Amino acid sequence: MLVPNNTTNDQPAFIFIGIPGLETLHIWISIPFCLLYFMALIGNSILLVLVRTEQSLREPQFYFLAMLALADLGLSLSTLPTVLGTFWIGAHQTGLDACLAQMFFIHTLSSVESGILVAMAFDRLVAICSPLRYSCILTNRAIFCLGGAAFIRGAALLAPLPLFLRNFSFCRDNILSHSYCYYPDLLTLACGDITFSSAYGLVFVLCTFAVDALFIIASYLKILTTILRLEASDRGLRSMQTCACHLCTVLIFYLPLISLAVMHRYVHGTPPLLYATMSNIYLLLTPLLNPLVYSLKSRQIQTALQRRLWVQRVTAGE
Repeated sequence: MLVPNNTTNDQPAFIFIGIPGLETLHIWISIPFCLLYFMALIGNSILLVLVRTEQSLREPQFYFLAMLALADLGLSLSTLPTVLGTFWIGAHQTGLDACLAQMFFIHTLSSVESGILVAMAFDRLVAICSPLRYSCILTNRAIFCLGGAAFIRGAALLAPLPLFLRNFSFCRDNILSHSYCYYPDLLTLACGDITFSSAYGLVFVLCTFAVDALFIIASYLKILTTILRLEASDRGLRSMQTCACHLCTVLIFYLPLISLAVMHRYVHGTPPLLYATMSNIYLLLTPLLNPLVYSLKSRQIQTALQRRLWVQRVTAGE
C-alpha cells in the first residue's frame, strides 16, 4: 500500500496510484504507454518539420496545424515524467512544487489547444464563406496574433490556480486519481474553504472551453449554410472535405475533456478505474490521433510527406 510522505522540505507529497486494481501489471501497461508517447512525439514532430520545410504547406491552415502540433508536444512532455514514472519504474510520489508546475502546463496547454482549434475554425469559415478575402484577412500578422492570443489567454487565466493551491494545507491521504496533477483532483484534497477556488476553476472552464466550443459550433453552422447555397454539389463536397480534419480534431479533443470534467464535478461515486481510463484517453490519445487524422485526411500533407521520403531515399542512394 502506498503511504504518502509529507516530510520532504516541509511540503506535502502526492501519490499517483496509476490504474487501481492493476498495480501488479503496471510494468506491462508501461509498454503500450511508451509506444503511444513515442508515436505522439514522432507524429507531431514530423508535422512541424513538414510545415517548416515544405513550400506547399505555407498556408494559414497548416500554420495553425503546426501550432496545434506544438501544443500536443508540450502536453505529451508535461505528462510523460509522471505517467511513465508511475507505470514503468514505480515512482509514485511527487512534491507540491513539481505537481503545481505540471498542473499549470497541462491546463495552460489544453487551453492553448482549444484556442488554436477556434483559430482553425475561423480559418475554414473565412476560406469557405469569404474566399476572395481569405489572403487579406488571414495574413501572417493575423495568424501570429491569433496564436499569441490563445497562449496569453491560457497562461493568464491559469496563473492564479497554483497560487490558490499553495495557500491551502493538505491534511488527507493526498492520493491522486490520475497519473498526473489535475486541478479538480488536487482541490478535493485541500483542507479549508475551497468555494472561491472551485468557482474560479468553473469560470475558467466557461471562459475558455465553453466559449470556444460555442464559437466552433457557430462557425460550422455558418459554413454549412454557405455550402448548402452553393450551386455546384461537387464544390460543396470539396468544401466539406476541407473541414473534415478539423471536425475530427475537435471531437478528439472535446469529448474526453468534457467527459472528464463532468465526472469530476457532477458524477459522484465514479469507479477509480473509469477515472484512470478517461484521464489517460484525454492526454494520451489526443496528441497521438491529431497527426494521424491530418496525415490520413489531408492530401497536401500526404503529398508533402511522400516528397520528403522520396528526397531522403534519393539522398541516401547517392
